[in-house]
Amino acid sequence: MTVSNLAPLQRALLSVSDKTGLVDLGKALAARGVELVSTGGTAKALRDAGLNVRDVSELTGFPEMMDGRVKTLHPMVHGGLLALRGDAGHVGAMDAHGIVPIDLLVVNLYPFEETVAKGADYETCIENIDIGGPAMIRAASKNHGDVTTIVDAEDYTALLAELEENDGQTTYAFRQRMALTAYARTAAYDTAVSSWMAKALDEKTPRRRTAGGTLAESLRYGENPHQGAAFYTDGSNRPGVATARQVQGKALSYNNINDTDAAVELVAEFGDDAPTCAIIKHANPCGVATGKTLLEAYTRAFDCDRTSAFGGIIALNKPLDAATAEAITGIFTEVVIAPGADEAAMDIFAKKKNLRLLLIDALPDPAAPGLMMKQVAGGWLAQDRDNGRITMDDLKVVTKRAPSDAEMADMLFAWRVAKHVKSNAIIYVKDGATVGVGAGQMSRVDSARIAARKSEDMAEAMGLDTPLTQGCVVASDAFFPFADGLLSAAAAGAKAVIQPGGSMRDEEVIAAADDAGLAMVFTGMRHFRH
Repeated sequence: MTVSNLAPLQRALLSVSDKTGLVDLGKALAARGVELVSTGGTAKALRDAGLNVRDVSELTGFPEMMDGRVKTLHPMVHGGLLALRGDAGHVGAMDAHGIVPIDLLVVNLYPFEETVAKGADYETCIENIDIGGPAMIRAASKNHGDVTTIVDAEDYTALLAELEENDGQTTYAFRQRMALTAYARTAAYDTAVSSWMAKALDEKTPRRRTAGGTLAESLRYGENPHQGAAFYTDGSNRPGVATARQVQGKALSYNNINDTDAAVELVAEFGDDAPTCAIIKHANPCGVATGKTLLEAYTRAFDCDRTSAFGGIIALNKPLDAATAEAITGIFTEVVIAPGADEAAMDIFAKKKNLRLLLIDALPDPAAPGLMMKQVAGGWLAQDRDNGRITMDDLKVVTKRAPSDAEMADMLFAWRVAKHVKSNAIIYVKDGATVGVGAGQMSRVDSARIAARKSEDMAEAMGLDTPLTQGCVVASDAFFPFADGLLSAAAAGAKAVIQPGGSMRDEEVIAAADDAGLAMVFTGMRHFRH
């Protein structure tokens, strides 16, 4: 097949649900002598702007029917899109059947994703599945040797610039790029439909699973400078780093985005309760605390591990205030994310030009369902989001000594944090603040010892005679397979333990806890995080 680099634009078919920029585009095309063909509401919007428009029904010889379900599914439309201009057989067929070429297709699809997001019922969602639009997009994109396809309003400007530069024609390279965008759009659209149907039918493991996304920004690099990277949004609008408004600071890096997501998901566990602060380093919390004020919460979180907090990511569950902002700027911090900030706080941050401040309208719901996907060699792992939560009523006291009310409150706090710490995870908590975090070790004993050593280091730095873990509680994200991990926590000063239970040696671990005078509860729920 021979493809001409420059393709003239004489006729355009426009059919859009989102009318953003439509009239300006129509006027610019008409000014170049392009014939406008359109449907329904799109044609009306163009005519209301004083433009001459030819109805698709005039082109096809058939009226729109079946409530608009059938209007562009016709050889006169698809023949005009698919015909190869340089193929004598195709041109002969067009002449024989009175088919006119369509050089530009401008289509955006029925708002299916938006309809689902509004919580519409099943029938309404079904009616918002576009059929003719994807069919035309795929046809025009296949024939990008001759036809230009535009599916995003944000590409109207690029199209007009292309026409201006090439005397009303488009280049092959431009048509290729637009075809790529178009196929990705229909793929993402079908992904949204199939994902919605799987959920509606409660199909946990559909035979085929796809993922779609929209480029939010290209990143300088990935985890390391030699890795390319980009950030895509999935259209779910889950509050967090993807929906945040960046007020100031340098562009976010790959690692910034990853760590900020970890931070805001953790702090969301505490909802709109007492002011809470989470400080994250390399996707693990190095300090989490509540307080009577946001400043107190930040200070207590910082005091868990001041060394690791340097260059960290901070998430808050309350709007940032001036006092907290002043304290945060006392050390180097990469990102702060919060549900709002007052003017005084933003003025303080403005003095730190590189400090990134992200504001969100709401915290993500930790109990909301969702799908998590991870790529492995040759495939994907898919699982439900870990939205498991426990309450006081879910806990089972398994030791002779029952925990006090204060210990119980701290254990529930520690359990919320454990869910967001890489396995094997050990978290020491006292009075609503982490005082030691052990993460990502191959041995649970090592995690317990590392967390205790960090506590000792912080106590020494603060001029205290006893470790911060003295009299604390401890949470383990999974069961203690042996009593050694539990005894390491007891040696660190823990007086109460919260863990899932379920080990074949539970009785041995319970006996060790009783011998050490510990209170222990089982949750019956594990929180591995790899």
